[in-house]
Amino acid sequence: MMNIVPSAEPLTFLNNKELIREGQCKVCGVLLFCDEPAIYLPKRCSVKIMRYRTKEEDIGREFLDGVPLTIEGDSYNVIYSSVHETVQVVEQIQRLGSKGMEPIAYPHETLHEIITNAVLHRDYSIATDVQVRVFDNRIEVESPGRLPGHVTTENILDAQASRNPMLVSLINKFPNPPNQDVGEGLNTAFSAMEALRLKPPVVTEKENSVLVVIPHESLASPEELVLEYLEDHDEITNRIARDITGIKSENTMKNVFLRLKDRELIEPIPGRKGAASAWRTKTV
Repeated sequence: MMNIVPSAEPLTFLNNKELIREGQCKVCGVLLFCDEPAIYLPKRCSVKIMRYRTKEEDIGREFLDGVPLTIEGDSYNVIYSSVHETVQVVEQIQRLGSKGMEPIAYPHETLHEIITNAVLHRDYSIATDVQVRVFDNRIEVESPGRLPGHVTTENILDAQASRNPMLVSLINKFPNPPNQDVGEGLNTAFSAMEALRLKPPVVTEKENSVLVVIPHESLASPEELVLEYLEDHDEITNRIARDITGIKSENTMKNVFLRLKDRELIEPIPGRKGAASAWRTKTV
């Protein structure tokens, strides 16, 4: 505390900020200034990071890779540690790109802002940790509690409301605060995705939580991705094309090929049938 409010006596500061009531520390004080808040707030103040080796949405334990990582500590360190560990997990993932297998990358600002929001604006009355689930093609961040106040999934980038205003305000006084406390965090997250030409996060309000899905899908059209791949490769199959475009249906992908064929940009490779069929850049 003395690093954050060096001009005030800790006890005086805690009382003035109403972080103590009748000699007992309130939840906000525990979250900010306790070394091990999980002792006093079990299942309410940690972040669990899980890696699932799949792109599927209907998942089970069979896709879980290793033991989930639990991040504990005061809110300030939980935020920064969670972002760091999530980045470490993501850096191990590779996907097929136009030049072969490439490491995937999410904007650091997007991960930081969404995880910060999940920790600071969650409902601390619900005994569930924030969950970060890393998949092959997306990251899901689920925060306990519904959206606060008048905020909805439609106005979330414009409306401002805080379930935990004291927590948000005080953590902003820390050195290198994780939040700017000006209501621009999610806008920064969305802008960073657009700058990398990735599709924007999707926010869904569930019965007792808020789920933010950060997809790793290009804003480029499937046709553009196919042509980009063929700039460095002699051919492309339906399976490879589905991997680089994110399209799940073989028929939908086939229609992409046919549209490119109609524009005389690609052609089927003669003699290749069924699963072995492939396409190449149209020769002049």
